[in-house]
Amino acid sequence: MNYLIPANTKKGQLILGIFRPFDLILFGSGVLITIIFLAIMPLSSTWVTIIVLSPAIICGFLVMPIPYYHNILNIIIELYEFLTNRQTYRWRGWCYKNGKKTKN
Repeated sequence: MNYLIPANTKKGQLILGIFRPFDLILFGSGVLITIIFLAIMPLSSTWVTIIVLSPAIICGFLVMPIPYYHNILNIIIELYEFLTNRQTYRWRGWCYKNGKKTKN
């Protein structure tokens, strides 16, 4: 009995095979803020229009799927964790004795 696990099994846990619930909440909140800004602010110049549309554009950019990572937000989180965590990695392999000397 050999079982073959497909490479895309993680996609079954995602909404539409692409998004996590947090991704949809983030994108939905950006679109909602943009709609509120569109209703409140007068679009008299190009700069005001860019500022009003920027929440939806930024949130859409963050949840955009890319290869080898989940999305841009995932890359930013991993980059932040890499830069803020300890950069000295200690060996903890099978031959490491945690500083204890063994008698030969």
